[in-house]
Amino acid sequence: MFGYFYNEILRRTIIAFGTLFNNITIQSTDNADNIVSKIKVPLAYGPTQKFLARIEQSPDLNKSFQITLPRRSFEFIGLTYDPTRKVSTTQQFTVKDPDNGTQVKKTYMPVPYNMQFELSIMTKLNDDALQVVEQILPYFQPQYNLTVELVEAIQEKKDIPVILENITMQDDYEGDYSTRRVLLYTLRFTAKTYLYGPSTSATTDIIKKATVNYMAGDSTGRNRDVTYSVVPTAVKNYTGDATTTLAADLTKTKTTIEVADGTGFSADTNIDINGENLYIKSISGNTLTVRRGQEGTTAATHVIGTPIYIIDAADNALIEFGDDFGFSGGYS
Repeated sequence: MFGYFYNEILRRTIIAFGTLFNNITIQSTDNADNIVSKIKVPLAYGPTQKFLARIEQSPDLNKSFQITLPRRSFEFIGLTYDPTRKVSTTQQFTVKDPDNGTQVKKTYMPVPYNMQFELSIMTKLNDDALQVVEQILPYFQPQYNLTVELVEAIQEKKDIPVILENITMQDDYEGDYSTRRVLLYTLRFTAKTYLYGPSTSATTDIIKKATVNYMAGDSTGRNRDVTYSVVPTAVKNYTGDATTTLAADLTKTKTTIEVADGTGFSADTNIDINGENLYIKSISGNTLTVRRGQEGTTAATHVIGTPIYIIDAADNALIEFGDDFGFSGGYS
């Protein structure tokens, strides 16, 4: 517990929130409704008071280094736990490692937190502010779902509801015509995100054998202990080492197979021919008698020269997370 990890979830959510409002423009028209100017309203991360202080310290409209308006800023202002979305704190889930398909990662269920944001709109003209506001509000009823990849290590993406809580407007202009006027609209949002703990390897946690012990008895009172063990078995070849090839074409219905060399096969085993799983019933020289389309596969036509792969214990050990597999077991 408390070992170092950093999923960058808060940072990713902040960036995603700001990206929502990237491409907002305003335009002005003349008396004939012809567009005379069109500008993209700048957006920056930072507290609104910093921008307002800059304006108040340099209110002279004639100075060349004035902050241009309109302008927008947004800020992450708070974080609170959300008990209404709480799930089991001990439950874990597993996913295939995106960087290594043979490995599995596990992590605990995420913890729900609400992130509070403020988006400020600063303008000289009320019409400019209204143009910006009207380009935002229709998308929030009162929420907008924002898709964020919260944990890159396990490629965990979630739809984060962003809820518009309220809107306020402030106009403190009390100066003369040479004093700069700033209209301030403030939109407050809540983003319902999730925080994840560290992801660790779960490959060694995959169950490779299950054993059941139970008592068997009858009406006479004779009882005995019974143990039944079962292990997963591969339904396809993983090693990629072909044993031999088909010596003749194989139709969908044929149950005898002619192979180039039958010495490497054993009865009561399974083979893989181009994705079809077949069970070997008996062997006579280079002829195999089989049952077709085993373990959920479908019997298909195969041509002479197609490689044949034995499915054995080496393949059982290479079963990957999410793969189909069969079972074999016995009593003791």
